[in-house]
Amino acid sequence: MQLIWLRSDLRVHDNTALSAAMELGPTLAVYMISPGQWLSHDDAACKVDFWLRNLVELEKALAALKVPLLIVHADTWKHAPKALLDVCRQHGIEQVHVNDEYGVNETARDRNVEAELDKHGIGFRRYLDQLFFQPGSVLTKSGNYFKVFTQFRKVCYGRLHYSMPALVRLPKAQQPVSVKSDEIPTHVKGFATPPDALRKRWPAGEDEARKRLEQFTDEQVHYYQDERDFPAKPGTSQLSAYLAAGVVSPRQCLHAALRSNNGEFESGNTGSVTWINELIWREFYKHVLVGFPRVSRHRAFRPETEALNWRQAPKDLEAWQQGRTGLPIVDAAMRQLLETGWMHNRLRMVVAMFLTKNLLIDWREGERFFMQHLIDGDLAANNGGWQWSSSTGTDSSPYFRIFNAISQSERFDPDGRFIKTWIPELAELNKRDIHNPASLGGLFGVEGYPAPIVDLKSSRERALQAFKSLPHRQAETQDHE
Repeated sequence: MQLIWLRSDLRVHDNTALSAAMELGPTLAVYMISPGQWLSHDDAACKVDFWLRNLVELEKALAALKVPLLIVHADTWKHAPKALLDVCRQHGIEQVHVNDEYGVNETARDRNVEAELDKHGIGFRRYLDQLFFQPGSVLTKSGNYFKVFTQFRKVCYGRLHYSMPALVRLPKAQQPVSVKSDEIPTHVKGFATPPDALRKRWPAGEDEARKRLEQFTDEQVHYYQDERDFPAKPGTSQLSAYLAAGVVSPRQCLHAALRSNNGEFESGNTGSVTWINELIWREFYKHVLVGFPRVSRHRAFRPETEALNWRQAPKDLEAWQQGRTGLPIVDAAMRQLLETGWMHNRLRMVVAMFLTKNLLIDWREGERFFMQHLIDGDLAANNGGWQWSSSTGTDSSPYFRIFNAISQSERFDPDGRFIKTWIPELAELNKRDIHNPASLGGLFGVEGYPAPIVDLKSSRERALQAFKSLPHRQAETQDHE
């Protein structure tokens, strides 16, 4: 009997480990509920709920393949080896199959599970599945992990042209086995069930993920380059939550994007090319996670930035978290996050720079808050984005490039449509005044809306001075390895 241990791969189509297991013989599937571990990782309640809802749909898809789905409980991953060994012994498992995950905790968990199973003669087989390339196989000429995205992308494109990762065929249904599926829990202790409105925004299941992928690549992708930065427009794929949970694979996304662009990677429709580029960014940050384990341990990629004199400003942090900073585009973005579990990518950069540069608050505060609220929270991408914005990371924005929240608002939400959606108290303002209500004068600008908690110009200067005073100020030109 074979066992596939499902983690961030909640699908039956294009699932490497599932297909490999079923080729070898009768197969069971197992999913591990680990609330203590999830809490320590700051996983959002809406994300845990999304996992559970997808498990319900996955159980149905597995049932069509005659593969039972078991649920095992291990509060933290230190209990994972025993929990899985018990399942293996109960069902006479010969081998456990997993799709690789990345990060120091995930790596340690799998190493410990493998060691425990090995003691009892049970195999542990790992597969490349959520990436195009095995970490450690895309390196600089000197044999190091890349620190700069453009160079990493160049190598990836060269390899993709030479060897396109194939989709894994859906296995045929196996003969029924005498094991019943377990009941999927509707909630997990420590994680509140999100409001129905949020759940309806993110329907579960592969059918929904593939429908979104098809709709996006059939039409919207052609406008992606022009519209992706405008939060009031439906310019993005809305697939990030499904990618993070593995309900759709990056290979499926890549193949769909290429179909929309006549098989071209770097020419043809600029929207498709740009979106493929985003898939490579996702790949890059996963490789960084493996190549530079310190980023999994809440450390800055650029060690010299650990000396930054971040402000301890709990009231400012709270205002940012609640969407009450007095800067409308920042507040609208944060309110979108709180209500939907998601934030537009351009605005993720805007609010991150505002927190780390204008408020000079440690990027780790923002990284953690995002993980606690994002339905698409992913350690590699979230950490990479925050460190990019705060100028502490790989290939990061130079410390002197600081987004101005008002000019970003005027440029990417010119009519104030996005702001008005999330800040109804500003709905009556015209498109000139809505970006900076404080400019209207008076003590508070607009009744019911706070005055700005910080002056953008002077806070920018404060951030520049903080970075300039570092013992080894980061170079203004990047190391291109």
